[in-house]
Amino acid sequence: MAQEQKSLIARFFSYRESAIFLALILLMISVTIFAPNFISGSNLYLVSRQISFVAIVGFGELFVILTGGIDLSVGSIMGLSGVISALAMAGQQPIWLSVLLGLFTGLACGLLNGVLISYVRIAPFIVTLGMQSFARGVILIITKGWPVTNIPKPFLIVGQEDFLALPIPLWVTIFLGVIAHFVLSKTTFGRRTYAIGGNEQATFLSGINVKKIKVFLYMISGFMAAVVGIILVARFNSAQADTGTGWELDAIAAAVIGGTSLSGGSGSILGVIIGAAIMGVIRNGLVLMRVSAYWQTAVIGVIIVLAAVLDRIKNK
Repeated sequence: MAQEQKSLIARFFSYRESAIFLALILLMISVTIFAPNFISGSNLYLVSRQISFVAIVGFGELFVILTGGIDLSVGSIMGLSGVISALAMAGQQPIWLSVLLGLFTGLACGLLNGVLISYVRIAPFIVTLGMQSFARGVILIITKGWPVTNIPKPFLIVGQEDFLALPIPLWVTIFLGVIAHFVLSKTTFGRRTYAIGGNEQATFLSGINVKKIKVFLYMISGFMAAVVGIILVARFNSAQADTGTGWELDAIAAAVIGGTSLSGGSGSILGVIIGAAIMGVIRNGLVLMRVSAYWQTAVIGVIIVLAAVLDRIKNK
């Protein structure tokens, strides 16, 4: 029996996510000590819902970072996709068509990012920074800064209700997480994604169409951002012009804190989920402890830098 327990413990620590999972547990215990109401059912419900939004955007960011790239446009794509869907719903279009229009918007933005990066050979930082500004500008042109309202009540269920005592956005996260994990770990596409991050030149010389794969990866990132943007419309019963502002930081942080290497070739969906959970616990804990909101962003920034430093040390 003791030998089996040792074997299970050894197997647990063999996973790269084990250290950050333990860090999450210790963090939750620490927050509970200073703010006992952290572990209340209602608070954990709210935290899990917020974590789900960050995790989904983080999934898309993971796909891009695995190849050594980055997507700074996810926040603006979120906002634009949500606005497009909300405008369609407010215009009495069917909910399913409105959602498809929002998802198509995210895919189109990701496609443009991927084509410019892969075929025009512009740096990902420049392309996605430009898309960030472009998409945000389109939002302001369309909405003139005003929220889009008149969202159909049946659609609000997606962002405001629960299923089996868990928020529906969390179920969406689980569903997308399982699919993303399967794609990365069980398919040729996933193996090639990791290979590009490990050595892009060698992957290209082996006959793999690196450019095409990169285009698909940025489309996945745009799609994930669009999903969150659309769900947030249901969550807040409107599409706000500033939705998604700063979310690129959260998405990158979730991936990096979760053990994703910024140089590419290493990372996992489970790591992103744990990273998003760590961010959610920190932010919620600071709120419960009545720490200024300004400190929340500062703390997340410090954690990102520390995670990057640890990643660099680990890779040496």
